[in-house]
Amino acid sequence: MQSLLVSTGVVALAEIGDKTQLLAIVLAARFRNPTPIILGILVATLVNHGLAGALGAWITSAISPETLRWVLGASFVGMAIWTLIPDTIGDENPAISQRLGVFGTTLITFFLAEMGDKTQIATVAMAAHYAAPLMVVIGTTLGMLIADVPAVFVGDRLASKLPMKLVHVIAASVFAVLGLATLLGAGSALGF
Repeated sequence: MQSLLVSTGVVALAEIGDKTQLLAIVLAARFRNPTPIILGILVATLVNHGLAGALGAWITSAISPETLRWVLGASFVGMAIWTLIPDTIGDENPAISQRLGVFGTTLITFFLAEMGDKTQIATVAMAAHYAAPLMVVIGTTLGMLIADVPAVFVGDRLASKLPMKLVHVIAASVFAVLGLATLLGAGSALGF
């Protein structure tokens, strides 16, 4: 249960101001049809984070526990630093949306935007750390939806009112605590 809660919270915080949240705002402003956008976000995230969770599970079987501890600790600290760097998003290709519709456009753009993104890397790291990839994928998907669904409905109004710097600092702090606890070996005692 802890893997679900931590992964949900960490990704929800890390996603605020992320390029995929900005993409949700852009898609909502362009299409003004929230249901297929939300479904596209859900499916894209499940597939993307499902693959990341599977990679995390494989890593636990391929790397010794001591090496894994150092790799995961460094990954979490790296995620803390990366979270402090704001994301931007380029213009979407209008030809894609004409051929694929709202759902298809959202599915493909979200899936591609998540490739190598901090939330995908965090999913790999947490799946390896907790050795519970299904719970982590469910949690990271919930975290994405918690951050992105409101963006679909309230868009720019929400983004302009949130103290983005503070949210990023909180998310980075959570990643840093996870990283340091893992590196110091306290993670198992604390449940990280």
